[in-house]
Amino acid sequence: MPPPAPKVKFRGRVLENEPLARYTTYRIGGPARYLVLPADADDVVKALDLAQSRGLPWFVLGLGSNLLVKDTGFPGVVIRIGKGLDRFEMKGATAIVGAGLPTPLLARRTAEAGFAGVERFIGIPGTVGGGVYMNAGCHGAEFAEVVTEVTTMDAKGKLKQLPRKQISYKYRSSNLGTVIVLEAKLALIEEPPAKLKELQGRLLRWRKAGTPFDQPCCGSVFKNPGGPRTAGALIDEAGLKGFTIGGAQVSALHANYIVNTGTATASDVLKLIEHVRKTVAKKMGVELELEVKVVG
Repeated sequence: MPPPAPKVKFRGRVLENEPLARYTTYRIGGPARYLVLPADADDVVKALDLAQSRGLPWFVLGLGSNLLVKDTGFPGVVIRIGKGLDRFEMKGATAIVGAGLPTPLLARRTAEAGFAGVERFIGIPGTVGGGVYMNAGCHGAEFAEVVTEVTTMDAKGKLKQLPRKQISYKYRSSNLGTVIVLEAKLALIEEPPAKLKELQGRLLRWRKAGTPFDQPCCGSVFKNPGGPRTAGALIDEAGLKGFTIGGAQVSALHANYIVNTGTATASDVLKLIEHVRKTVAKKMGVELELEVKVVG
């Protein structure tokens, strides 16, 4: 549906009252007032203008992992960074990568080209932009280790190139603030492709065996609290594997995953999160912090 007489022409698409469930890995979420699928950086500026001119909130969506959208949806503008902003180019050992590129694709392409540094990211279910923003990681590697420069756009549509030394990364977070990541430069090291592909095969088999990635989920729900035990181990020891509320279930494979068994609503997931937090606090004495971002 075209938006009401837009004064602006988008090269990409603008959808009104579009259900977000199909754009999140949870397959959960009510409608967005506007969903913008930008074809280029100019469209991103126009999407921000749309939000500003109508006094609406906005947020950025990649592949929709690490995200729980409430059943009521989002009353503003959702900017989905994907195709059109998914550049991939190697300049020497530097990868120049668009924010819309899926991270597993980045891991594969760099491995094929014979460069190491992001080969372990094969298991990160989101885009490069989301990964750079939240310092995503897996298998002991994280974005903070390879980023050398990030191109961001602020809420007014202004572009800025930030060198790595201006970015402060912590575990699953950064100080980037209210900006949209558009591109990143990553420093890699030459390695034989065969060696990297072999490692990726091993990591994928491990992931298949140990995580419910064939069921709708958001990735890890809670941050690892530091200390000897992971969030998953704590939830498991609290006896919560398989615990179900509505269509939401603590995965029997990996306790830090809450899966959508088919009919879960956001409210099922939120109730289950609350139950897990309370139980772990009571039985294990640890307050779990959310890694998944709740929107709406």
